[in-house]
Amino acid sequence: MAEAFTAAWYTAVFCVVVVTVVLLKLKGASASRRDDGGLRKKNLPPGPWTLPVIGSMYCLLGGLPHHALHRLARRYGPVMLLRLGHVSTLVVSSPEAAREVMKTQDAALANRPVYVTMNIFTYAGQNIALSPYTSTHWKELRRLCATELLSPRRVLAFRPIREEEAASLVAAIISSSSSPTAAPVNVSEKIRLMMNDIITRAILGNRSPQREAYLHEMGNALKLLAGFNLIDLFPASRLAKVIGGRSLREARQVHARLDRIVKSIIHTHAQAMSADREKEDLLHILLRLQKDGGLKTTLTMDVISSTLFELFSAGSETTMTTITWAMSELMRNPHAMERAQAEIRQLLQGKTKVREEDIEGRLHYLQMVIKETLRLHPPVPMLLPRLVAAEGEPCKIMGFDVPPGTTVLVNAWAIGRDENSWDNATEFRPERFEDDVVDFNGADFRFLPGGAGRRMCPGLMFGLSNIELTLTTLLYHFDWKLPNRASSTELDMSESQGITARRKTDLWLQATPYVPTNANM
Repeated sequence: MAEAFTAAWYTAVFCVVVVTVVLLKLKGASASRRDDGGLRKKNLPPGPWTLPVIGSMYCLLGGLPHHALHRLARRYGPVMLLRLGHVSTLVVSSPEAAREVMKTQDAALANRPVYVTMNIFTYAGQNIALSPYTSTHWKELRRLCATELLSPRRVLAFRPIREEEAASLVAAIISSSSSPTAAPVNVSEKIRLMMNDIITRAILGNRSPQREAYLHEMGNALKLLAGFNLIDLFPASRLAKVIGGRSLREARQVHARLDRIVKSIIHTHAQAMSADREKEDLLHILLRLQKDGGLKTTLTMDVISSTLFELFSAGSETTMTTITWAMSELMRNPHAMERAQAEIRQLLQGKTKVREEDIEGRLHYLQMVIKETLRLHPPVPMLLPRLVAAEGEPCKIMGFDVPPGTTVLVNAWAIGRDENSWDNATEFRPERFEDDVVDFNGADFRFLPGGAGRRMCPGLMFGLSNIELTLTTLLYHFDWKLPNRASSTELDMSESQGITARRKTDLWLQATPYVPTNANM
């Protein structure tokens, strides 16, 4: 996943290798050289020189991986082969190449590599994102998402939760912005809290006293997943296992605490189900299906726990990241901010609360703002990796032979900034979508915020509902300025390293209430 490419980790690995390279008489390296000799007979994709032991990892030092790979693609082309440690890695950076990976070769490349840290937190890959796509288990979980957990009907059923949390967000900002001299608001933190509350209420309802403990350990897990373990790039190296062992032990400890908490939550939830049959949160649905059966796979406690982990981690992190980037871009582009607010305020006409039924399908410019934000700032810039089978039919991408066992990465960040696909590709211009009809369904390979094909994100509709309502609420109820009369050009737009491409710094803004709100908000 995105954990696989943390630049700080690469720097550490490089230093370790430089110190120990004389001692490493790796059989794997010589085996790799022998393999390379055989592969030279094939039409392999171009790529940078590989060094002993570390391969092409030196190319990724000193910056964010998706940025570095974008620069490399300008030199070597949109289909590029690297060796990261001992792992053959194909990187595609154009819509045409992405189409081959996620449509033409979708079935052949639908499986994913499971990295050692993620393997721990997903109970050996028992969740939707990592299960082998040919397995009955994956097919049933995917169907369960489409028809029960994240179906349009279920997303609509969570509308009251979203609206209540949006009203709470307004009240929280007003309480800290009651005068022109009030301290700036940490918009990033407010959005994070709102997304966590929406996700926890949708998954667990309001009855779980341990949700704060679960969220705390979830934060620890995400920090561990934001790094990378040497074992993933040097799977045959005993030295890598020694060096990577410490972080694995920490991951197992955090996972054990998470497991105890979630199993306790599940037990409490199961007891409460008989007393509250009408109200169905997502855990309730999973437990009902576990009890009633009817699935072709068994919903064990581990499978339920792994699914909850996936829903929590993916549901809150990606939406929070997108909303924060949208607010950042609007602050940098006052004309777009004015147009978005004018559209919203004209539609709502002084209403005291934002309700989804009032805005559904009517905020056309805001939809363009969301699309433009996702084009420039896809929350998972490298999407989730795919895997070429070690055995089976030969794999070709854009006419190039791809070695068996290769990890395949789609650089959605680079594709969104492809100058051959987008005019003024690095500029924030929502108006580009007025005449360019691009949807979120993964059919247009210039625009891939949720991926495409069999492995497309199943929670995209739920996430977009959260994004639209939150942005509408922030833009309707408040006027926004940068603190200390700073110019819009002074806003730091740097990205951080982690599972998602968050802002490097929190977004602090001065909020002035615009629409009066009633006391019951």
